[in-house]
Amino acid sequence: MTYTAAAVLGVAVALAVDLAGLRTRLVRRAVFWATYPIVVAFQLLSNGILTGRRIVVYDPAAIVGWRIAYAPVEDLLFGFAMVLLTLSVWVWLGRRGVQRDPRAGDGSRLLRERR
Repeated sequence: MTYTAAAVLGVAVALAVDLAGLRTRLVRRAVFWATYPIVVAFQLLSNGILTGRRIVVYDPAAIVGWRIAYAPVEDLLFGFAMVLLTLSVWVWLGRRGVQRDPRAGDGSRLLRERR
């Protein structure tokens, strides 16, 4: 499987989880698209550093060849899939009341308080 195919598959899976699986439907919200450029900016910065300094090197046969800030466009697809999947699970868990009152520290104390 090429990097391109894996990236496209990752986006398809993340969209399916968001829209049909967990039904969080984040991609249908304006706030998601309004804030996503912040993620893309930092992704391009980090990818540009890693690929521009040749810390990460891609096999030309496994990618389309288009690059943005030295990184293959497939990296943007993978980044989108990672962010969408993470946020979808986070929102889904939040809707179910998982750790509604977040606290840091000893987890065993939280278990005792809830009993």
